Amino acid sequence: MKKQDETKSQAKRVFNLIIVDESGSMSIIHKQAFMGMNETLQTVRQMQEKFPDQEQRVTLVTFDTGHTTWHYDNAPASQTKDLDWKAYNPGGGTPLYDAMGKAISKVNAQIEDGDNVLVTIITDGEENSSEEWTLKMIRTMIEKLKKQNWTFTLIGTDNLDVETMAHSFAIDEHLEFQQTEAGTKAMFAREHCSRERFNCCIAEETAMPIGTFFNED
Repeated sequence: MKKQDETKSQAKRVFNLIIVDESGSMSIIHKQAFMGMNETLQTVRQMQEKFPDQEQRVTLVTFDTGHTTWHYDNAPASQTKDLDWKAYNPGGGTPLYDAMGKAISKVNAQIEDGDNVLVTIITDGEENSSEEWTLKMIRTMIEKLKKQNWTFTLIGTDNLDVETMAHSFAIDEHLEFQQTEAGTKAMFAREHCSRERFNCCIAEETAMPIGTFFNED
């Protein structure tokens, strides 16, 4: 038992925080966003199988002005299942700062020194209705956490200036995609490859160069 405990304690923990916009405009890609979230959950489970010396944890949050839904909160990847269709219903505004602030703060309270955190934010709109968090507060928090094995990625639709938006948050890794069925599908495929490469770097104890998360080569 002691040997098993020691092995478990040596596992590299990877926290996957996925924050997905559920505002009304996401209804345009409702089906694709829903399928993409499930594909991302599947990818994390695949990473658990591919890298058994890692402990994959999942927190999946969707949000609009009416709610913040914690579909998974620090759940072991092996215990996650694909979402039911009824679990994602776009409507309302985009309190992006509040959603990011709540989710990032919660995961930050769950991690320990040496853990790795990958934050994935997917949105088709800019902030328009937060009440508790401001851009300055979010940026300050992200700048601090980037120094502590946190990697932040922002994925946004082509109606946004995703690069400028990411820069405002101090996020180095960003990806723009077309708000179409094909564009959304291609985005999640690229995200899958990037997430796998991210976990390979952790397994090999090598740092992924800043700004290369979504590189296709």
